[in-house]
Amino acid sequence: MNIKTVTIVGANGTVGSNIAGIFASFGKATVYMVSRSNEKSRLAALNAIKSVKADSISSRLIPVDYGMLADCVRQSDLIFESVAENFDIKQSIIQEIAKSCREDSIIASGTSGLSITSLAEILPTSLRSRFGGIHMFNPPYHLSLCEVIPTKYSDRELFNEIKEYLKATLFRTVVEVKDSPAFLGNRVGFYFINMALQYAEKYQANGGIDYIDEILGCHTGRSMAPIVTADYVGLDVHKAIVNNVHEKVKDAFCDVFALPNYVEELISLGHLGKKSKGGLYKQAILDDGQNRMLVYDIASKSYRERINYDFPFVAKMKEAIRIGDYQSALTKLIDDRSNEAKICLQFLLQYVVFALYTATDIGYSVSAADDVMATGFNWCPPQALVGAFSNICDVNKLCAESLDPSFSAAVDVKGIMNSVEPSTYDYRPFLKSK
Repeated sequence: MNIKTVTIVGANGTVGSNIAGIFASFGKATVYMVSRSNEKSRLAALNAIKSVKADSISSRLIPVDYGMLADCVRQSDLIFESVAENFDIKQSIIQEIAKSCREDSIIASGTSGLSITSLAEILPTSLRSRFGGIHMFNPPYHLSLCEVIPTKYSDRELFNEIKEYLKATLFRTVVEVKDSPAFLGNRVGFYFINMALQYAEKYQANGGIDYIDEILGCHTGRSMAPIVTADYVGLDVHKAIVNNVHEKVKDAFCDVFALPNYVEELISLGHLGKKSKGGLYKQAILDDGQNRMLVYDIASKSYRERINYDFPFVAKMKEAIRIGDYQSALTKLIDDRSNEAKICLQFLLQYVVFALYTATDIGYSVSAADDVMATGFNWCPPQALVGAFSNICDVNKLCAESLDPSFSAAVDVKGIMNSVEPSTYDYRPFLKSK
């Protein structure tokens, strides 16, 4: 597949600008960066260069505004829609693209979970076979996952070529998934994140947000604590993803996707996370002149300084990880009888079971769960984590003892655990002491 010219619509967004950098650097394509003004597109081009750390791509990035959209689309081999995660907005943009698109061009949506089939049906019949979802994870230079979502209209041979292009030319970890709300990576990742937000509300008297993040920090196999991740993604984006699943997937797990009221309140106040310089956490200069990280206190509805929690199981796990004794770290978690350790273990096991269950429902193999979580979230892959626990205990027995009975009743835990294959990923690099 020879893609020489690409148009990114919505290039001024963080994801859009970063994807432009990927196409321009790895794909060596000329990229038209389309946004509402030339100035926004120019700044987006600078962000694209910064994201891939390559000044050499500057000549291949062409900033334009929407007035040039038709000309850009006509010249492009691939048109990538990366506008706001709102169906009506995407519909309007896709209709505009269709007016000028060549019948040999490819049209892709970067949606993180809206229906690809419904978006395809916006297009005239002649273009539907060349439309699909290409969901790259942010930041794509560091996270290689790319979910590819064809529809019932898709040209199968063409999509096999697209998958190969993404893999061989853009160096993506390609996972084909079914057209289901939030797809696979976000279905699993935001299940875990929203569960953490719900637990923060449940345990608000213990500290809430930073209390849960400390329990589920780097020692559990993730580079960023789950509630910090929600702030990084943006609370508005988080809301769009979990609401989409909660409204459209009526299964035993849908209540875990219900957005807590305190998050809704923060969004209504414009506190969206890192991009608005404040959300669940925020940086502030205090009276002593020091720059401190504050956290939103759910009980008082105000910000306070983060608490330095002292959970013995966390300290013991981090020390064991620091010296490379990973099995001992997991043993210390299992053996600890504190409520915090029990919460941690329950989260990890529920993450594993839900990920593997969802991979066979939305993906095409249990191994897909490992790929999406390792390369899309930089979280310890579920099969790798099962392998780690299996080295020190009977995992089925551990699940029976540690999982909430209502969760175990909703899914065949033993059957899922018995379907686990040896992971191609090593769990150890994901467990961190800092």
